[in-house]
Amino acid sequence: MAKVIMVQGTTSNAGKSLTVAALCRIFKQDGLRAAPFKSQNMALNSFITADGAEMGRAQVMQAEAAGIAPDVRMNPILLKPTSDCGSQVIVNGKARGTMPAKEYYAYKKQLVPDIMEAYNSLAAEYDVIVIEGAGSPAEINLRENDIVNMGMAEMADAPVLLVGDIDRGGVFASLYGTVELLEPQERARIKGLIVNKFRGDVDILRPGLELMEQRLHIPFVGVVPYLYLDLDDEDSLSERLHADRQAALIDIAVIRVPRISNFTDFAPLERMPGVSVRYVSRAQELKNPDLIVLPGSKNTMDDLKWMRQNGIEAEIRKHAAAGNPVFGVCGGYQMMGLTLADPDGVEAGGTMDGMGLLPTHTVFCADKATTQVHGTFEAVDGVLSGLSGTAFDGYEIHMGETTYEPGARPLTHLTRGETPVADGAQNGVCCGTYVHGIFDREAVSEALVSALLARRGLSDADIRGFDTEAYKQQQYDALADAVRGALDMQAVYRILNGE
Repeated sequence: MAKVIMVQGTTSNAGKSLTVAALCRIFKQDGLRAAPFKSQNMALNSFITADGAEMGRAQVMQAEAAGIAPDVRMNPILLKPTSDCGSQVIVNGKARGTMPAKEYYAYKKQLVPDIMEAYNSLAAEYDVIVIEGAGSPAEINLRENDIVNMGMAEMADAPVLLVGDIDRGGVFASLYGTVELLEPQERARIKGLIVNKFRGDVDILRPGLELMEQRLHIPFVGVVPYLYLDLDDEDSLSERLHADRQAALIDIAVIRVPRISNFTDFAPLERMPGVSVRYVSRAQELKNPDLIVLPGSKNTMDDLKWMRQNGIEAEIRKHAAAGNPVFGVCGGYQMMGLTLADPDGVEAGGTMDGMGLLPTHTVFCADKATTQVHGTFEAVDGVLSGLSGTAFDGYEIHMGETTYEPGARPLTHLTRGETPVADGAQNGVCCGTYVHGIFDREAVSEALVSALLARRGLSDADIRGFDTEAYKQQQYDALADAVRGALDMQAVYRILNGE
């Protein structure tokens, strides 16, 4: 049975996900078989495994850091918010329906057997399980039915490292307050404290660390510096969504709809030299990009209404009418069609006009498509013709069926079994697809950017030869090296070994 250690945080975005990833990588480097685990994840950024199961993207990133394939057992419960007070509930990779927050709060204790079956199965196969908490264990109103913080620590009998974010300010108060709000048996599980995202001279911090240790009787195991790394983020707290990025040689504007999902689709483009990817939420921010991208959405109809009300839709239509390309992924592809219908109330219910950029109609249905796919771009006309014939990999996560107007042209063909299946649509400068991760292969992202450069009479020499996988592995090693250097790893191993 695997040894276990858990990472909790004083708040959301304290750095739990990257700390877990770093520990997974360190354990791998030290010759141990490590796997991440998070009993319940709330995120719109999800992934589809090879067997068609849906899981949180953070655990995918952590699995990659550990050098293993993503496995839905690493995240048995995924909540995907559909509104401010309700979420789709996904258990062991399959949707079980949408629940208001109050209903789910009463229901979630019934999921403990699912959680423990997944955890025990992983623990039987690996040397170390690194568990991630969610939010903060000091959310005392949620303590009674907790299944993800101290409740999970108790079920797995896990020692806990508590992480505080100093970049937000008030790190000593947040660490102290979190510990003091816990029950005695919960406090006893915290074996080490970590200050995260520190900028400056650690010596200046030491008097505070010593005073905290005296008051809490819990040692600090390290102060981790603010790290400038390029790794997939968990959810909309991602700094990339808030960054005010200036236009580079190629300017790509992604519409930041309120319920944006799977924004990691565009990370390969962000990593390319000379490319700026901006996340835009106001019409006046759009300016004149080389490409507008409509991303996935957990509530396509409401997000289209939002764009219609704030003027972004009108600006996108003007952009396309002027001969400038627009590319939609999943929900963004659905929005670009002629009509959207929701007869069963999967989203908001009713029927509405789409943006009219693609000759398609979408009807939402309760059945959810979750599968990995391989495919090839059809012959693409116009600005993005460089994509023609390019092969790609990706995955589908959607609850709509899209049909074509007579004479409409698909964008790609997907391989499912022996029969190719048409996917997406194209209409002049407008393209759409259901495939998430379609830009992950270097050949696709390079072909897209090369086409945009050629339109401006520019060379694509600077973007050739970028090895995405090698770059990603370098980032995981850099994360592990920085965290290993900042933490007292001997203390971490003692905690792991129960000493």
